[in-house]
Amino acid sequence: MVFSPRDLRYKKPFGAVTCGSLVDITLRPDKEEHFTKCSLLAFHEFSHQEEMISLSFCGEEENCVLFSVSFAAPSQPELLWYGFRFTRDDGSICWFGKNGYGSEQALQRYQLTVYDETGTSPAWFGAGVTYQIFPDRFCRLQTPDPTGMVGDRIVHENWSDTPDYLPDASGEIRNRDFFGGSLPGITAKLDYLQSLSVTTLYLCPIFESASNHRYNTADYKKIDPMLGTEEDFSQLCREAEKRGIHIILDGVFNHTGSVSRYFNETGFYSTVGAYQSQSSPYYDWYHFTHWPDSYDAWWGIRTLPAVEESNPDYVNYIVDGEDSVIRRWLRAGASGWRLDVADELPDWFIARIRRVIDEEKPGSLLLGEVWEDGSNKIAYSQRRQYLQGHETHGLMNYPFRTAALQYLSGGDAAAFRDSMETIRENYPPSAFYSAMNMLGTHDTPRILTLLGAAPQAELDTKAKRATYRLDETALRHGLSMLRLAALLLYTFPGSPTVFYGDEAGMEGFEDPLNRGTYPWGQENASLLSYYRWLGSLRTLHPSLRSGTISYPFAEGGGLAFTRELKGEISLVLLNAGNEPFSFSIPWAGGLLTDAFSGQQFFAFGGKLQVIVPSCSGMLLTGSR
Repeated sequence: MVFSPRDLRYKKPFGAVTCGSLVDITLRPDKEEHFTKCSLLAFHEFSHQEEMISLSFCGEEENCVLFSVSFAAPSQPELLWYGFRFTRDDGSICWFGKNGYGSEQALQRYQLTVYDETGTSPAWFGAGVTYQIFPDRFCRLQTPDPTGMVGDRIVHENWSDTPDYLPDASGEIRNRDFFGGSLPGITAKLDYLQSLSVTTLYLCPIFESASNHRYNTADYKKIDPMLGTEEDFSQLCREAEKRGIHIILDGVFNHTGSVSRYFNETGFYSTVGAYQSQSSPYYDWYHFTHWPDSYDAWWGIRTLPAVEESNPDYVNYIVDGEDSVIRRWLRAGASGWRLDVADELPDWFIARIRRVIDEEKPGSLLLGEVWEDGSNKIAYSQRRQYLQGHETHGLMNYPFRTAALQYLSGGDAAAFRDSMETIRENYPPSAFYSAMNMLGTHDTPRILTLLGAAPQAELDTKAKRATYRLDETALRHGLSMLRLAALLLYTFPGSPTVFYGDEAGMEGFEDPLNRGTYPWGQENASLLSYYRWLGSLRTLHPSLRSGTISYPFAEGGGLAFTRELKGEISLVLLNAGNEPFSFSIPWAGGLLTDAFSGQQFFAFGGKLQVIVPSCSGMLLTGSR
């Protein structure tokens, strides 16, 4: 091996580095290449500078020669893209990068994230368990009366109805059907959440809105009356705090609703909205190409007019003002914000929110919705800086979900390992351990449905998907795979996040079929007990909350990784295949105990031999 940024023999320290810290690089090319010189060429993404650093010849090692250098990372947050240039004794030049030897034009460079350690993520998040609630569908204490509320609302009398999924005459799904879940309903179920070892409660939008999903905000400073009042929210926060549970809110700041006090297309509000008058105090919040009927909207959806985040009045209203939206709800009891569609928000806007959060309530969380590797994301032709130290504490870890589903669906465990090691390498450690890991959200099909249902031609319409439920055979397979997926979720670095009802066996395809009501009294009791057990194991074992991770085995359907902290070690063995898998792992540690069965395992001759049945996993705990 010439160079590997994930091996401490070649690069120290592992992964991202803080501004100004020293980075040690060592290369070991083969003697037969006859290299006499080596240089590191680094491109600085944000300052647009390029530098060449010479490596020193440091002798020989078996059939290799060694070139090394120790250099200081930039003093400001950066992304470095680097590769190497070798010179042979005959004067010829050869380049080396992620794709091996080649020309400069074909060079694939390595990434080095340089970040400002301006404050680590709050420990309560990454180490704990998160539970996501779609508020309208979690718990109803009484059937609400929508009279006088914004929007043309329909309330289901039957809690177990299927959400409305068919478009109206204009071809649009209006999301105007409500079930009446409320904030007092969530408060009433806090003991249930505590039984799942939940420490963070992430709520989809709770502010007044004409739609059940409430991502088209009508009033940022008012709780939707169907959910309750501001006092109901503060009561929820107080009662949650008694149980060690933090509340984070969904901030939808790229767009408002067309039916809102700011835009006011229908005239519902007494305020003069941007749609009604160019003299409206909110007119400059929006960009009209032809007032009032042509304006920028999120992904062209007319009910979601996009805001101009650069408008000073908007920034003051949302972020900076004494009674700004960010400050107001932190004071009311929230412990942080999740930023919806963070790609749509300018970096400076996110940094401004982070600064105000740190000022208003130190120790609070700022999380971003990003679906890719957030360390090098390009959005709207701009390289983003979510994780450089001044913006989000962490991100939603959709790459984890993608890699996990590919592995669980017959993929190679090595691909999962490599995908997650890329994230670990690229993210600051605090961000990696504060990632929101999940198997499903309000934007994805239910995980049980995905794992149990094979693609079938007869499910080619939404009407068919709406009524589809797993048959006995598919359900049995789906549940076994979900248990395996949940074991992976709860033992992996970051906060395991459960979308409400997944622990109860809820099914459903895409939105809004994934947003059914929680089946109180009809939960899958066995699955629910399993989730409770996983939560208790994470609470019991510090290594599962914040331990280091390494992979002694990853091949085919077999995946093994360890979590280790202060002498405690947890070994996770997963078999996603259809046949028993025999693990043979080098092991210098002591006795290991299966957390589920209590069975004990010893290493013989420096090897640990364990057979894991198909579609199942094991958690072995012990010490070095």
